[in-house]
Amino acid sequence: MNNVIFLSNCVMLSGIIELTFSENYFINKNKMKTTRLFLMMKNIFLGILTTMLILSFTTGARKMVFLTSSVVPAAKGYVKLKRDTNKNNVIKIHISNLAEVSRLQPSKQTYVVWMVTDQGKTENIGQLKSTKSLLSKQLKASFETISSSRPIKIFITGENDGSIQYPASLVVLSTSEF
Repeated sequence: MNNVIFLSNCVMLSGIIELTFSENYFINKNKMKTTRLFLMMKNIFLGILTTMLILSFTTGARKMVFLTSSVVPAAKGYVKLKRDTNKNNVIKIHISNLAEVSRLQPSKQTYVVWMVTDQGKTENIGQLKSTKSLLSKQLKASFETISSSRPIKIFITGENDGSIQYPASLVVLSTSEF
């Protein structure tokens, strides 16, 4: 009788082991599917992130700081250069602590922004308009333009006429070459 009981326990034990193995198989199979899905989503996310980083470096704006000026030493600023969808160059300039143009020595009427192109040509690209805020006496100026020519250097002069074709000798701010 003990042998019969032992056999029935083995059969039952065998059934339990078989049931446990089957449950673990399905659980492991589901875990493997979840792990594969997670790895696939992770790879897609890393691919998108890498693409965004590469595009941000290749199409991003270049920022060039103006060199310290001997004419207006407190003036600080930068130029951002970016290509638009039409392959034109978007030029943005921001300056702070700029002296009033009438305080330059000799006194001038306006600040003019110049660009040296990649062909070596110097072009007048516009005038700076400076402003004071209500809370600060600090003069600030900003400028934005679009050019089909690629600039290699930007500089600002004090001039009596904003529509002149060639810069005078009074360079207020200048970048190094891009």
